[in-house]
Amino acid sequence: MDAQLDFRRHEKKYLLTPAQYETVRARLAPRMTPDCYGESTVLSLYYDTPDYALVRASLERPVYKEKLRLRAYGVPGPDDQTFVEIKKKYEGIVYKRRVALPLHEARDYLADRWHPADSQTVRELDFFQRRYQGLRPAALLCYDRTALSGAEDAALRVTFDRNVRGRCVQLDLARGDWGNPILPPETVLMELKLPESAPLWLARLLSEAGVHPAQFSKYGTYYQQALAPQRRVNIRKDVFTCA
Repeated sequence: MDAQLDFRRHEKKYLLTPAQYETVRARLAPRMTPDCYGESTVLSLYYDTPDYALVRASLERPVYKEKLRLRAYGVPGPDDQTFVEIKKKYEGIVYKRRVALPLHEARDYLADRWHPADSQTVRELDFFQRRYQGLRPAALLCYDRTALSGAEDAALRVTFDRNVRGRCVQLDLARGDWGNPILPPETVLMELKLPESAPLWLARLLSEAGVHPAQFSKYGTYYQQALAPQRRVNIRKDVFTCA
């Protein structure tokens, strides 16, 4: 399976009740099928500065924001594939670029002990790490994901994330997918990943199911719950409310 390495798309998030989830899944079934990942556990290790400059800036909802993370699908061993990713958002459009590396090479690269072959994405990653001095692992977020793609348009994707959990210790993907829950156990996070605007049938489906977009960030939520209290900083209280 050749993984996609470059993305440009719109992303929208929704926090679903169990009843909403069952309704949406049933109505999506005729139009969407499991994608290449299907059912998987996603592990994302977020890198940040010692004062959490990246996540703090993101919580202010700027026009432009960016993050760096190391991602795996399933708990990886040293030689298993992982992705070093830059994710940027500008005026509502998400851009993601990543390089695929075995876990041991990704660790060494992000610790400045080894360097991958030159490419445009590697140069962007290098620039990012020079721009934000002192980047280090800050939080590990894990979740169990169901991923669907459009039967007629594979670029249309819908994902459902359950059991979203995080930790700020043992920050190594190989140490497992455990962590403390950051959402109520019955809540399902749905994300739409769209090349452009949502097709009319999908917009109508969501409206009839009574689901509405939510401002939500996994890393931002974990920072607010577990890391910010330790730093005694004030975070806007409306960041994660539904629109």
